[in-house]
Amino acid sequence: MQRTTNGWLPEIFNDFFDNEWMPRTKATAPAINVMESDSAYMVEVAAPGMCKQDFNIQINDNGDLVIKMEKKVQEEEEKKDQQANTPRYLRREFAYSKFQQTLILPDDVEKKDIKAKVENGVLTITLPKVVVKDEPKVCTQIEIA
Repeated sequence: MQRTTNGWLPEIFNDFFDNEWMPRTKATAPAINVMESDSAYMVEVAAPGMCKQDFNIQINDNGDLVIKMEKKVQEEEEKKDQQANTPRYLRREFAYSKFQQTLILPDDVEKKDIKAKVENGVLTITLPKVVVKDEPKVCTQIEIA
């Protein structure tokens, strides 16, 4: 298989890291959707297999929304009293997923009213907008001193 690149340096790293001894990792970040309505913004994060305990959502010192998720699947100990015809693992791989995303929030988000829920493999964060009261326009005369 012949690969071509414009520069020699990336090709050297591709050859070094993507070979039979060190295959390229398949790291991906979850998909994020952001929607807006008249009253709120909604952020959806694809999170199949995750539950609410796997998430940490906070507002940082800069006023940004920080979404963290971490999932660990640990190996269960094999039971000593397994029956003769019961299948047992010959190989079992650990699974670990970790993700962090920081979103800069618009100025019109009411930060104290942010809500989040996990349902059907989707984390949904609702960011309500600040309610601006329409004050009646009043004409006033400014006196000149």
